[in-house]
Amino acid sequence: MRGSIRQRGKSSWQIQIYAGAGPDGKPRRHLETVRGRKGDAQRRLTELLSSLDKGIYTPPGKLTVADLLNQWLQGYVRTNCSIRTMEGYQAIIEKRLIPALGHHQLKHLNQQMIQAYYGKACEKLSSRTVHHQHWVLSQSLKYAVRQGYLGRNPCELVDPPSPQGKSMRTLTQSEVIDLLISAQDNYHYPVIYMAVSSGLRRAELLGLRWRDIDIASRLISVNQTLYKSHGICQFNLPKTKRSGRTVAMTSKLAEFLGEYRLEREQLYHQLGKTITLDDLVFSNVEGKPIDPSVLSHNFAKIVKRAGLENARFHDLRHTFASLMLQHGAKPKVISEALGHASVAFTMDVYSHIIEGMQSEAMALLDEVLPPGKNGASGKNNVNLTSKEDIKLTEG
Repeated sequence: MRGSIRQRGKSSWQIQIYAGAGPDGKPRRHLETVRGRKGDAQRRLTELLSSLDKGIYTPPGKLTVADLLNQWLQGYVRTNCSIRTMEGYQAIIEKRLIPALGHHQLKHLNQQMIQAYYGKACEKLSSRTVHHQHWVLSQSLKYAVRQGYLGRNPCELVDPPSPQGKSMRTLTQSEVIDLLISAQDNYHYPVIYMAVSSGLRRAELLGLRWRDIDIASRLISVNQTLYKSHGICQFNLPKTKRSGRTVAMTSKLAEFLGEYRLEREQLYHQLGKTITLDDLVFSNVEGKPIDPSVLSHNFAKIVKRAGLENARFHDLRHTFASLMLQHGAKPKVISEALGHASVAFTMDVYSHIIEGMQSEAMALLDEVLPPGKNGASGKNNVNLTSKEDIKLTEG
């Protein structure tokens, strides 16, 4: 038996694992106490055995920061995050955190070491980049606390650099028209038109199949995404439960997709093929996935030709949200369409747009409320004696 669990108290469990033979040939065993339910202990035992199988298990007393970061990456991130997210964390860990802090024993890591690293890193990197590193380190150390390796997360005692706001480019209605005119003869026009009409992410658009499009009901189902990893395009599940969603489409978009499908059917017929529900909506002429980087590169040429400098493909998503807000759509509706985690997140991302709409909101309120009564000067003196008098102002 490689591992076992036995109850020590009402809500206390002892885990024991056999960690192989030591240098002296004697068996190495690891004992660990987990407080909570038996299921918590079982999950911890599974993590330890998984670490053994992957060759990343290290006795807690000898854990280095590098050991912890790799264990968190392989034991937690791999099973709880998308491939793209894991690759981003892995790059931060391998290129930044391990070279700077990985050699320290975990039990000796303190806030002074971390703070000193942030100060040095900010000399060459942006505050936003260093803040991302802080988040990764902090999450891995939270994991260490949960596993009993540390009593407290030292990142809680550190002041990370404040990330500077990332510039967001939103296109006006006239700029959207200029963009579409510039792209109208381009092979990628359909995906560009759908991006600004639906607010879907690039990965979501490139992962759409015809079974995900219900033109009659005017609904889009986001069931898979397409990412490029290590030079290979691969399909993944949506990043979160909110990301996997159903999005309503405009009548114009539905009509466009209906016509686009007919064109694709004709193309497939010429190639001696029949379009199926599992075929991608947006693909190359051979029906294979569109390379995301090729799409973005092509889009950069289109916006430059249209005179729309610094506009990225992802800004079409921001443009969709901006136009929706400006034309009276409720934040909750927009949040659900975008697949955001919460309405609060949507309000925070687009707060600058909402702030710019305050004057328009005040003008609407001005039409509803009656003028005030100024008893001292007699100006704007309105004699309102009942609710009926107030209702008259609403007409």
